[in-house]
Amino acid sequence: MNYEAVIGLEVHVQVRTASKMFTRVAAGFGAPENSLTDPVVLALPGALPVMNREALNQVVKAGLMLGCAIAPVCKWDRKNYFYPDSPKNYQISQYDNPICVGGSVEIELPGASRNVMGAHRAVALTRIHLEEDVGKLTHGAGGSLIDFNRAGTPLMEIVSEPDLRSADEAFAYLTALKTIMIYGGISDCDMEKGQMRCDANVSIRPVGATALGTKVELKNLNSISFVRAGIAHEIRRQVSVVERGGAIVQETRDYDGQTGASQSLRSKEMAHDYRYFPDPDLMPVRVDEAWKARIRAGCPELPFDKQRRFLSEYQVPYTITSVLVPDRALSDFFEEAARLSGKPQAAGNWIANDLLRELGRAGIPLGASRVRPAHVAGLVKLVEAGAIPGPAAREVFAAMMETGEAPEVIVDRRGLRAGTDAGELEQWCREALAGDARSVADFKAGKDSAINAFKGPVMRAAKGKANPKLVDETLRRLLRDA
Repeated sequence: MNYEAVIGLEVHVQVRTASKMFTRVAAGFGAPENSLTDPVVLALPGALPVMNREALNQVVKAGLMLGCAIAPVCKWDRKNYFYPDSPKNYQISQYDNPICVGGSVEIELPGASRNVMGAHRAVALTRIHLEEDVGKLTHGAGGSLIDFNRAGTPLMEIVSEPDLRSADEAFAYLTALKTIMIYGGISDCDMEKGQMRCDANVSIRPVGATALGTKVELKNLNSISFVRAGIAHEIRRQVSVVERGGAIVQETRDYDGQTGASQSLRSKEMAHDYRYFPDPDLMPVRVDEAWKARIRAGCPELPFDKQRRFLSEYQVPYTITSVLVPDRALSDFFEEAARLSGKPQAAGNWIANDLLRELGRAGIPLGASRVRPAHVAGLVKLVEAGAIPGPAAREVFAAMMETGEAPEVIVDRRGLRAGTDAGELEQWCREALAGDARSVADFKAGKDSAINAFKGPVMRAAKGKANPKLVDETLRRLLRDA
């Protein structure tokens, strides 16, 4: 019997705010252990929570970007459980009145080509709700230690419908969701810092069946690649169990990304196990249309919408847009260079290839680069005008990275401007043709690419300063007349 997987993801994303969810103490990563705490975080007697409005703003923005319905009223609930990482022995969360309902995440499926995006589809969401994060436990041979720096950090949980059918789709979903959150300035989504964490609910059923199978929750999926590997492993495990005549048990399993194996942790909790009830210390929140309108005005263009626009408006190939678009700052950099140069394809090539390569070599982010959009645009104009040949252009780019000088300044100081006497150029072209009779015959026989055999000798004779366009035109004229 053939089986299909049914997958739903619960993604926790730390919301980027200066302070924590229900107190003014700073939120952040990397501070000394247990230094980002106060009486509210530590649940000392008499400490009362006060809602962080900016955290709610950020979650409303996430909901608007994902097409969710924003609830006119949301409330806070206590999720009761006893564990060392929760000093209150409950977590302030949202149960039956979440702030965002419905919506979807657009994903790209495999199958893209150089100029065409792959097939896309929308993965349905159930809800997005806002809560507070818990502390971090570290287990070792000497015992267990807890750091409450993370406790109380604003955390939104994005819950998908069981709408994914493969590990690759789950990978695409998380990649798209991460990009959207970063685009909106909602979160940095650094999984190594715990800013984005994912649990996967996986079940299988016979192909063609409509009823859902028994689901298993996977924990400890601490990278997007481990999510894909963990889900693929769980699908194989469940199919193997069923084919041997066994039954899938609803449980929570721990996945080890290093060994590629999982083990049972506990039976899966149900909602009633948490004994939710409204938090008596926090009032419900009303989100009116004016509030939503203010936030909607600050929502950026969605990544896939931007990529479609780049493909149609700028005619930049998919291989370039797929590099530019995932990084909002890089795509903005490109748009400015395209506007200034009037040559978006050339600007995109310089940015996606040369700029990113040099940034990688230098180990610096885009924001620290001395090369700005105006530099790229200036270099594009010089090359397009035939003022400098290709090899010289790369020399200029390297110098721009090092000095931050305008390309025109570098070209003039180094004497790189293309400039050859027309008579000299024609003589070099004639000498190149005379030295390669076979390529002349190939060109005349219809092999257009044979002309490239002459360009190297001509450029060497011109010491790299000949205009490539003029070289091509001169060679073709001489070949026609030969």
